[in-house]
Amino acid sequence: MDIGMLFIVMLFVGVMLFFANQARRQKGRNLRDIPAFYKLQGALEVAVEDGTRLHVAIGRSDITSPQSAAALVGLSMLRRIATVASESDNPPVSTSGNGLLAILAQDTLRATYSQLGLFGAFENDLGRVTGLTPFSYAAGTIHLIRDEEVSGNVMAGTFGEEAALIAGAGERRQILTLAGSDTLTGQAVLVATAHEPLIGEELYAGGSYLGAGAMHDASLHAQDVARWLVALGLIGGALLGLLGGLAG
Repeated sequence: MDIGMLFIVMLFVGVMLFFANQARRQKGRNLRDIPAFYKLQGALEVAVEDGTRLHVAIGRSDITSPQSAAALVGLSMLRRIATVASESDNPPVSTSGNGLLAILAQDTLRATYSQLGLFGAFENDLGRVTGLTPFSYAAGTIHLIRDEEVSGNVMAGTFGEEAALIAGAGERRQILTLAGSDTLTGQAVLVATAHEPLIGEELYAGGSYLGAGAMHDASLHAQDVARWLVALGLIGGALLGLLGGLAG
């Protein structure tokens, strides 16, 4: 990592810490409404009352690749969902198309139930690999949605065309499907097939809207600051280029 990139990372962390400190002094949360997450909260309540389960698909990215950010968001959402749905007769289940992601999902659920004093409710098969290729992953996930009393379907990770099959399985069951992907293909497919698609950076807001902690909220505000700085930089660069052309 060069000095410039290190400076940018440190600046972003500093802005996050500033907003986290501001949040401790203020009451309430200053976040825009994303209806999809409110509907997910309702689906969580229904799962607890009905004894059904939620399914969290975290995709098939390599955890060491740049696409790992979307999978980490999925794991964060899984942790929050497991915390809220811990009283359900059927705990939430996670699927992935990568062995390491499945291990991380198992570890996330294990740590959550241990923290809640419910370690006996944890089972290794709550974090599953349903296929190692895109369409085998989708085929295994469709089977789970169809046969295991799933009442809500959350997709947060790296998906391609196979996302249509997973979202379609939720549609056939008439259950909520909240879905976001970090690929253009996945986003295009999910806009057409998911009940509640997450567009663009809405995917990365999942942890914050599910109450994962103050630093998640601070991260959203820091991202907004970064976007404004980039926009101002582009406008400033364009104006300088225009003035330079006029002067020439």
